[in-house]
Amino acid sequence: MNTTTTTDERAIAELQREHGPALFHFLLGLTFGDRQRAEDLVQETLVRAWQHPEAFAAPYDSMRPWLFTVARRLAIDARRSRLARPAEVSDTVLESTPAAQDTADSAVRALDVREAVRTLSPEHRAVLVRIYFRGLSVGETATELGIPAGTVKSRSHYALRRLSRTLPGYSPDSDRALLPPRDARPRFNAA
Repeated sequence: MNTTTTTDERAIAELQREHGPALFHFLLGLTFGDRQRAEDLVQETLVRAWQHPEAFAAPYDSMRPWLFTVARRLAIDARRSRLARPAEVSDTVLESTPAAQDTADSAVRALDVREAVRTLSPEHRAVLVRIYFRGLSVGETATELGIPAGTVKSRSHYALRRLSRTLPGYSPDSDRALLPPRDARPRFNAA
C-alpha cells in the first residue's frame, strides 16, 4: 500500500523565501518576460517540491539545482502544450479582421456589367474586353484588332461613357468598383 506523504509546510515556506525570487527570475527568462506564466510555474515547482519530500533528503548542498531542473522541465512542457493547441483568438484580433464580403452584391454587379457590355457595339466591346478584361495595353489592343492606337483610346473612352449611362447606380465619380483598380488599368500610350 502506497501512502502519500508531503513536505512539511514550513520547509516549503522556507524554500520559497530562500529560492523563490531567483526561481521567478529564471522562469521569467524562460517565458520571454511573461510574468503571469513565470509566477504560475514557480507555484507549480513549489507544489512539486511539496509532493516530493524525498528531494529534501538528497545529498545536495542546496535545493536550488533540483528546483531549477524541475522548473525548466515544467516550462518546456508548458510551452510544448501551448504550441500543440490552436492559437487562442483575442477580441482585438477579431476586431481587426475584415468582415467577409457579401458575394451576392458582387455577383449581381458582375451580371449588370456583363449585360451592359453586351449592349455596346461590337467594335467598342472588342476594345473594352481586351483592355479591361484581358489586361492588354492600348498598343497590344491596336495590333490585335488592326486599328490605330488613337482609335483604341477613342473607342475605350466612348464605351466607358456609354456604360456609365447604362449601368444602374453607377456614376463615374462615385463607383469605380465596376472597373479594375486604377493602377491595374492600361496607360493610354501608343506603346
